Amino acid sequence: MSLLDRCRWCLITSFGLGCSPWAPGTVGTLGGVLLAISLQWLLPDHTLWAWGIAALVLFVWGSMQSEFVAGTWPKEDPGHYVLDEVVGYLVTVLVYALLAGHLPYATAHMVAFFAFRGFDVLKIQPARKLEDLPGALGIMADDQMAGVYAGVATWLCLRLLGW
Repeated sequence: MSLLDRCRWCLITSFGLGCSPWAPGTVGTLGGVLLAISLQWLLPDHTLWAWGIAALVLFVWGSMQSEFVAGTWPKEDPGHYVLDEVVGYLVTVLVYALLAGHLPYATAHMVAFFAFRGFDVLKIQPARKLEDLPGALGIMADDQMAGVYAGVATWLCLRLLGW
């Protein structure tokens, strides 16, 4: 495997988290949590921009990896491919922060994680339809819709609880 392919593999599997033998999507989402919290800690005054730029760049790059994914894994949406979960989590906390008017704290990150995983599994329309897009774009797109749903749900849940 070339150096470029190893770098691709690292990003696509969230540095191996997607290779977990149990619940690779859930474990892979932890890469998104780590990235979101790191950017929030490193760039507290520019976190929303950092999350947005990271999500956009990773989404576009991940959507262009169809050939690599097809040549590496035989399935159309392989479990090891968790970059979609990483970006989906970034979308979740970005939507939450925009609605809440502040960055998420620890409890909000925890609720966002579980909300994202729930909406990613449920695949409420149009998320399920977005899966039908060709190649890696379909792998990536449905999780971004799940991220929007999860961000709104996290905001509503914490608002209703008075947090």
